[in-house]
Amino acid sequence: MSTVETIDSIETPALLVDMDALEWNIRVMADFMKGRRVRLRPHFKTHKSPAICHRQLAAGAKGICCAKLGEAEVLLTSGISDVLIANQVIDPAKIARLAGLARGARVTVCADNERNISDLSAAASRAGATVYVLVEVDVGMNRCGVKTAEEALSLARRITGSPGLSFEGIQAYEGHLVQLPEIEKRRAGVREMEATIGGVKALLEEKGLPVKEISGDNTIWTEIQAGSYVFMDTSYDEMGLPFRESLSLLATVIHTHAGRAVTDAGMKVCSTDHGQPSVKGHPGMEVRTNEEHGIVADPAGELRYAQKIEYIPSHCCTTVNLHDRYYCMRNGLLEAVWPIPGRGRSQ
Repeated sequence: MSTVETIDSIETPALLVDMDALEWNIRVMADFMKGRRVRLRPHFKTHKSPAICHRQLAAGAKGICCAKLGEAEVLLTSGISDVLIANQVIDPAKIARLAGLARGARVTVCADNERNISDLSAAASRAGATVYVLVEVDVGMNRCGVKTAEEALSLARRITGSPGLSFEGIQAYEGHLVQLPEIEKRRAGVREMEATIGGVKALLEEKGLPVKEISGDNTIWTEIQAGSYVFMDTSYDEMGLPFRESLSLLATVIHTHAGRAVTDAGMKVCSTDHGQPSVKGHPGMEVRTNEEHGIVADPAGELRYAQKIEYIPSHCCTTVNLHDRYYCMRNGLLEAVWPIPGRGRSQ
């Protein structure tokens, strides 16, 4: 006779997914996108799980985007056939792998450099494949991307004239605006960015280069790269979005003393790049993490020795990348254990 597993039977630290909340979040986003010209292309870098991707696609997503070639390989081998690598791929060995993937699926990549375009073209031609290419435009992240419409035009022309490549449009991502607390500053930044990308699009189309896709995260875009909505975290919770916390980190209290509790979960299992985690159900408790431990301020002595508690991470994406599996919970019972095959696929 099998034993039904509860949270108390799960060894810690462990990454939990509340399946009801996860499904709610996927449904809310799908409902939001219905009837809009723009389509949803969820970002794999958040959850790194094909099991979640297939649920997003079933709810209406057009395809999946990811950050790295290694992630694209995980997606394509799991049966997902439309993948955008929202990044540059320039290493010759990686370009060869990319061209190989493009033989059997629709693979799109970003470019902001003529040499990269030449290398992509040569590899795609050798492989007998078509690689779809977006010109990346920098709208304030100060990472990759061309700075002017004229640069974008030059690259788009180069792509159009390159065997094995298909010019698809523009990528522009305004991540520097996403978590500005002042909504008017966010709106002003978005208006400025939209004017910039609108100008780039107008120039390209004036010169006979149709812009089929604008990929990123805003109103004139044709596809939205949204990731964290499936899980949420303490950073995004501050934005007042209509999604639920579905990701948590299960920890065990291993010591209590004088108004504090120590857990077995530190920064090696819960990232702190966006700040410390919070304790689910105890919003006033502050957490300080070391490598292997979490020190929880507990002046009222609410926590007890051997108790299981849950952290809500400050950044879901980087926390997920520290784990090999999800423990999927529904109504307090373990429903499934999912591997995280995209974890660590940084090449």
